[in-house]
Amino acid sequence: MTVRQLRLVVHATDYEGALAFFRDTLGMPAAEAYSGPGGAEVTILDAGRATLELANDAQVDYIDEVEVGRRVAPHFRVALEVDDCAAATEAALAGGADPVAPPTPTPWNSVNARFDAPAEVHLTLFEEQG
Repeated sequence: MTVRQLRLVVHATDYEGALAFFRDTLGMPAAEAYSGPGGAEVTILDAGRATLELANDAQVDYIDEVEVGRRVAPHFRVALEVDDCAAATEAALAGGADPVAPPTPTPWNSVNARFDAPAEVHLTLFEEQG
């Protein structure tokens, strides 16, 4: 068996607001969109390469301590790699995300910023430092 795609499905009560944030603010292009009966709508956004990151309790605590200074992450956190964390942070804030932690250098050679984004998504934007 081979897994061919990771697709994270998010229930967005404010669908238009979430779509505007992730598609327009963060620049994730629409790959597919479908309408169904009773006003059903779904848009599949292209997020580039997908991975599944599994972390134990100690690692989750460590990541939160480094990035935020305290434990804040819920069970799931979405992390998106961006070219410029500072610029992406400004765009995310202007697009309606609530700040949790500003861009912060990490021991794993990246700069990471944390947000509570539309559709109740706990979000990390990260920029690899090379």
